[in-house]
Amino acid sequence: MIKAFSSKILILLIVCCATTKLSAQYTVTTDNKSKLSAYQDSLLTLSEETFTAKDNLSRFEKNAAFVKKLVTALKINGSFNYDFDSLKRISVLKSPDQSFRIITWFIPTDEGNYRYYGTIQMATPNGSLKLFPLTDDTNNLIDANAVTSHKNWLGARYYEILPVIVNGKQPYFLLLGWKGNDQKTTKKIIEVLSFEKGEPVFGKNIFEPVKNSPLKNRVVFEYNKQNAMTLTFDKKVNMIVFDHLVPYDPKMVGKFEFYASDSSFDGFKLVYGKLSLSENIQLKNDASANDELYGRPTKASTVIINQNH
Repeated sequence: MIKAFSSKILILLIVCCATTKLSAQYTVTTDNKSKLSAYQDSLLTLSEETFTAKDNLSRFEKNAAFVKKLVTALKINGSFNYDFDSLKRISVLKSPDQSFRIITWFIPTDEGNYRYYGTIQMATPNGSLKLFPLTDDTNNLIDANAVTSHKNWLGARYYEILPVIVNGKQPYFLLLGWKGNDQKTTKKIIEVLSFEKGEPVFGKNIFEPVKNSPLKNRVVFEYNKQNAMTLTFDKKVNMIVFDHLVPYDPKMVGKFEFYASDSSFDGFKLVYGKLSLSENIQLKNDASANDELYGRPTKASTVIINQNH
């Protein structure tokens, strides 16, 4: 087990009374629930039609219709509190402090790559709509480490959100996401979302992948498309844990279509305001009837730090 964090550095801690105060400001319009449910049914149909479309033209036409209807639905007063939980292809993550939610999804293309779509919906005192549409600018971003805005977003479908508070300052949020890449590789990402002057900012220099090295604004993993990669947060030890990726052959270093897990795990832990890499983490699961089906644990339920690292 790692040592407890300093009381000045907290991850995944939002003061209860503060959350209650925020939630009380937001309008919940139960009268509009039936309208939102009807929109959700239509959105579900459009979402499925988008993914079953036979070509790019049909796919993007259906997606454009989906975006238009989604925005119309979000304009309904109180939509912030409607989960849209039937839309399984769409990720809807709400911040634990109830200040915003981020909605993301992807569209596969005929070329074997992906386009990403999304929006940030802010909570408002009267339940009115405030959105920051996310524009996927992956193809134009030369530097994957650049700090970006919602207008030149490094697109991903996020599946986990983690608030971070350091020394009582305004929180920022870690986003774990899937970023399908092309016919050869898949990517996963640890993104940072913060708000400056009310505007969303992606990226923050808090990652230390090598001790005493320059800090990075985000972490992007890339590996062979036929393989899987674990990237998740283990709250028992307050660490983001992930597969250690290596090439099949040392001669393939830098050629990510040859990268896969070597069955070991690394992690990022928050130390004095930065996320420092901890290598060679051993994962252990409780005994399971499925253990013989897998070469290694499929999820992190217990994390033990190797004291030699």
